[in-house]
Amino acid sequence: MSVLDASEIMELIPNRYPILFMDRVDELNPGESIVCTKNVTINEEFFQGHFPGNPVMPGVLIIESLAQAASILILKTEKYQGKTAYLGSIDNAKFRKVVRPGDVLKLHVEMEKQRDNMGKVKCEAKVDEKVACSTTLTFIVPDPKKKI
Repeated sequence: MSVLDASEIMELIPNRYPILFMDRVDELNPGESIVCTKNVTINEEFFQGHFPGNPVMPGVLIIESLAQAASILILKTEKYQGKTAYLGSIDNAKFRKVVRPGDVLKLHVEMEKQRDNMGKVKCEAKVDEKVACSTTLTFIVPDPKKKI
C-alpha cells in the first residue's frame, strides 16, 4: 500500500504529465527519508526521440525523478509545508545501469542536512535492487514573499 498516490503527489509538487516522474510514494519519514516508485513504460513521450529503436530513459529524467522525490521529502517537513522547493545543485551524479521500458525505478532519498531554507539529500535510483543512478542534490526553499 502506498503512502501517497499520484493525485496526492500532485497536491504537493507542481509537476504534471508529461513531467511528473513518479507513480507513488511507498515510504515516507518526513525530514529523514523517502522511497518512491516510477513505472517506466514504452508509452513515455521521451522514448519517441531518445534512441529510437533502442529505448533508454534519459539520465537527466532519472535525476528529475529523484529531484521530485526529494522535493516531496522536503515539503512534507512541517517547516516547509505549503512552499515550493527548487533544485539548487546536482553533485557527483553517476549512471551505472541503463533504464528501459518495463523497468520499475525505485527512488531512494535520504536527508543529509537541512537548515534555514536549504536542504541537501543523498539519492539513488534502483532497478531490481541495482543502482542505476546516484547523486547528491541541494534544494532551496525560498520565502514565498520574496522573488528568487
